[in-house]
Amino acid sequence: MALSIFGRTLNRVAVVGSGHIGPDIALFFSKALGPHAVSVVVHDLVQSALDQGRERIVKKLGRGTESGLFRLAEAEAILKNISFTLDKSLLVGCDLVVEAATEKLEVKQLLFEDLERLLSPQAVLASNSSHLEPERIFARLRHPERALIHHFFFPAERNPLVEVVPGPATAVTDWCLRFYEALGKIPVRVKGRYGYAVNPVFEGIFLASLLLEERGLPSAVIDAVAARALGLTLGPFAVMNLTGGASITRAGLAEYHAKIMPWFRSPESLDAKVASGLRWRTADKGDTVSYSTAMFDEISRQLLGAYFGIVLEVLESDVAELGDLELAVETGLRIKAPFTFMNELGAPRVRKLVEDYAKANPGFRVPKSFGPWKIPVVLREDQDDVAVVKIRRPRTLNALTRDVYRQLDRVFAAIKDDPKIRGAVLTGFGNRAFVSGADIEMLSVLPGAEDARKLSWESNQVLLRIEALGKPVVCALNGLSLGGGSELAYACTARIARKGISRLFGQPEVRLGIIPGAGGTQRLPRLVDFGAAWRILRTGGTVSGEEALRLGLISEEVEGDLLGRAVRLARTLKPAPPLPPPRIPAEPAQIDLGGLSRRIDEILRKAVLEGATMHLDKALEFESACFGEAFATRDCKIGLDNFLKTGLKQPAVFVHA
Repeated sequence: MALSIFGRTLNRVAVVGSGHIGPDIALFFSKALGPHAVSVVVHDLVQSALDQGRERIVKKLGRGTESGLFRLAEAEAILKNISFTLDKSLLVGCDLVVEAATEKLEVKQLLFEDLERLLSPQAVLASNSSHLEPERIFARLRHPERALIHHFFFPAERNPLVEVVPGPATAVTDWCLRFYEALGKIPVRVKGRYGYAVNPVFEGIFLASLLLEERGLPSAVIDAVAARALGLTLGPFAVMNLTGGASITRAGLAEYHAKIMPWFRSPESLDAKVASGLRWRTADKGDTVSYSTAMFDEISRQLLGAYFGIVLEVLESDVAELGDLELAVETGLRIKAPFTFMNELGAPRVRKLVEDYAKANPGFRVPKSFGPWKIPVVLREDQDDVAVVKIRRPRTLNALTRDVYRQLDRVFAAIKDDPKIRGAVLTGFGNRAFVSGADIEMLSVLPGAEDARKLSWESNQVLLRIEALGKPVVCALNGLSLGGGSELAYACTARIARKGISRLFGQPEVRLGIIPGAGGTQRLPRLVDFGAAWRILRTGGTVSGEEALRLGLISEEVEGDLLGRAVRLARTLKPAPPLPPPRIPAEPAQIDLGGLSRRIDEILRKAVLEGATMHLDKALEFESACFGEAFATRDCKIGLDNFLKTGLKQPAVFVHA
């Protein structure tokens, strides 16, 4: 069996190089592609490297089994799917090869010349280079159009980021971006400047930390302050110890000196560490590192100035777009998202931090702008006459905020006014969720009932405009949709879904002590059998893709290219007529509420039954009033507090008031 994905077929993939990151890439591929019977080959020239790579994978699978990440049978299948070989002839027939050899240009060029001779013209050739420009790596290829960089980040099997860096002739970039997104990664398109987009940021923070250490500050203290000030999971010295990348970073810093800005360099302390092979002193897990308030203030000012200045240099270099850079730095480095962070601090403070750092550090370039920044999370990409709109907030499973609603409104207003566009597709980023719901933190900070009513009405107005766009909008449900995500889907002309989603729709609001506030109480009873809607809304239930098809909530489940099918459908549909009023039985079914709030249920029933007698726009306005009423209850506070503390792992204990 093979995997056909976006017009290409994968039978086998290969990783060339069994050093530090190659086995991790192979482990990722085997986890993601093994269930589709796509085998993985790891090739190296040295048997000891293969043995060490296999042992590395075995240990990681063992830890995953102990933690419950895998069942034993799954771990055994992942390992069995990977072949370790010295025989390069086993690369013949591979459809994708990722090179993970040493970071030396001549080695990579020779290797890709060899791979081009071995592999079919259709195979994709990728390098996991962390710094080298694609036009240099692939300079000797006769067909560079199928070659590009796939830069994985440590640890490759778990870190979601992949920088996809095409060369001047690359023709497979879009396929690679879609491929990795379908496999659960966060691929970001980056231009081919030395170091790409993210490495200069981390290595710049590391250099700033080295310079602080050279002033006599302990590396463990610098790490602890960096983690607290920048939101890092691990400090820069701990990361460098873990990844073993000091020698590569040393070479990178020297190149950045000429190619990015003079401040970058390899200081003497780094040269000495590389020569000795010694590690930096950092705190062990669970240790407490002590430092004064004055020390924290000084170190954090230095690191923040360096962090913001470097990120802004990358942005001004046009290596990556702002939204891509925000996402890549946050997810790849596990650090506070830079542009959101700068917006929170304010442009004057950011400017002072960067300018102060530049004054104290010769050669550090001061950027031209300091914000505020508009961070796009609703992206539009036109496919001829169809606009594809994607919500991209992967860390929250594409959860909705006020800003997301406003961006949706602006994007769809532009689509409405664009004479070239006859229809649209709305989807979510990744393979897990279309939209996981409204961001609960957004609700938890609302001051009162009137603010909740206004938020609900703002959301309802946006969805009304999408519904009445005058052009068909197809919702391509790439994963689960809950709460506000389901409500967003209901407002579309048609809905299709990736096959096999166990929780495709759901209205869990009553479990949080609220009611749906973006059309769920009004559209769902108009779209499906009233009894089914009544049950879903009052119990907080979910609906699988299979059940949604039976109910008529979706028109089809799609195996394969969901987005392609949605685009084709958008070209054939006409805008839908207004939804008819629901057909309410004389005696709606009795529902066992269990431990759910009877007070919230009372408000929900009123919203559904009275709203059903109104025209949809008035019904939505009534729903918003009911949402505000629910927000004023004691049970709402109990439900939201419980969600923020337990994530619904424990049911809220309502008082029915």
